[in-house]
Amino acid sequence: MTTDRLIDLLRASRADAWEITDTQTEGWEFYFIRHRLDQNRARNVQHIKLRVFRLLEDGAGMGSATAQIEPTAGEEETRELIDKLTEDARYAVNPPWKLNRPAEVTGTLPAFDLSAMAEAYLTAMRDVPETDTEDLNSYEIFVNRHTERFINSEGIDISQIYPEATLETVVNARNSEREIELYDLHNAGDCDREAVMREVSEMMRYGRDRLCAVPTPPLGTADVLFSTRDAVELYKWFAARMDAAYKYQQLSDWEIGSSYEIREGDPVTLLARACLPGSSGNRLIDAEGAVVRDLVLIDAGVPVRFWGAGQFRSYLGGEDGYLVRNFEVKGGTAAEEELRQGSYLEVVEFSDFSVDDVTGDIAGEIRLGYWHDKGRVTPVTGGSVSGSLRGSAADMRLSSEQRQYDNWVIPHLTRIPGLHVTGIETSGT
Repeated sequence: MTTDRLIDLLRASRADAWEITDTQTEGWEFYFIRHRLDQNRARNVQHIKLRVFRLLEDGAGMGSATAQIEPTAGEEETRELIDKLTEDARYAVNPPWKLNRPAEVTGTLPAFDLSAMAEAYLTAMRDVPETDTEDLNSYEIFVNRHTERFINSEGIDISQIYPEATLETVVNARNSEREIELYDLHNAGDCDREAVMREVSEMMRYGRDRLCAVPTPPLGTADVLFSTRDAVELYKWFAARMDAAYKYQQLSDWEIGSSYEIREGDPVTLLARACLPGSSGNRLIDAEGAVVRDLVLIDAGVPVRFWGAGQFRSYLGGEDGYLVRNFEVKGGTAAEEELRQGSYLEVVEFSDFSVDDVTGDIAGEIRLGYWHDKGRVTPVTGGSVSGSLRGSAADMRLSSEQRQYDNWVIPHLTRIPGLHVTGIETSGT
């Protein structure tokens, strides 16, 4: 089934509107045991996503239904699927909204070479420094080129080509008594050699320190420093406050122009970015055909603009936005040395870390942390960190230095005072 023939069938159907996303993915996969290539393979697959819309007879409601169409589907099979989706759309009715219309695309996507990206990952992993006690157990590299064409019934017909890469690593650390494994997942839109080698080297150091870590003391409340990828989860909560769907569904109580409470902390400035170097989220248009561009979502703690699906932006009365993939949080006022003063717990590895999108509740089990107290640094493990951003955001301190994790650029260090730290009681304490 060709995309052009699918369009003909949709125009002849009962659908009032429709969207097609046709994605062709070419990719390479490499599987290594230590540094020995165990297997590799090439991929070339196509995915066709169809969404149809149906208006109620009085125009007071609109429904939609979505399905994947197999590239090998015949014409009769496709026509039957369209008929079914058109019927199903009548039972998922919401207030009507308008689909995106053609608009000028002024940006460009960064050029890339799939084979060069694969070679960069292979070379970086070969050059990672190892020791007798910390080394690579295994790793897997996935690099993809996506060629995506988006068409809708309003006249949009745009193609874009973008990369995506995933690196999965397992590191071993050992001493005379035991050996442990650490797992990490690295996503990107290109290979940043220095970032890859830094992150894998950090994993090895964390493995070494885990072997000598002592139980986390029961600190009660303490300042907690976030210095790794887990900090992204903190800032996703701010992004969720500005998601039009959350606002419409009354899951966010933030208002445009009204600052959230700020006491001693640095106010958050959150930006939507059309393009970030090396991000897997770089696009010309979003998943609904809206043109991607730089926008300010939160300015120094003051909500400026909601982002998200066109349906919910329409319900809020605004059209200026899109489904954001790239985010940047501006750095704060403090140098890293300032945020590393006094007593604090720096957690670099959680067995699980989450921030509830709605409540802002923080929860994480400590796999490895460093307790900084009176000039001493002690590796610790066990226990948990909990609290809520609803109260703690007012006192968050952000480093002026930033660090990128795929499609997020955030302050390198985030320090939150007064979080609850449940440690591990030991005999004699």
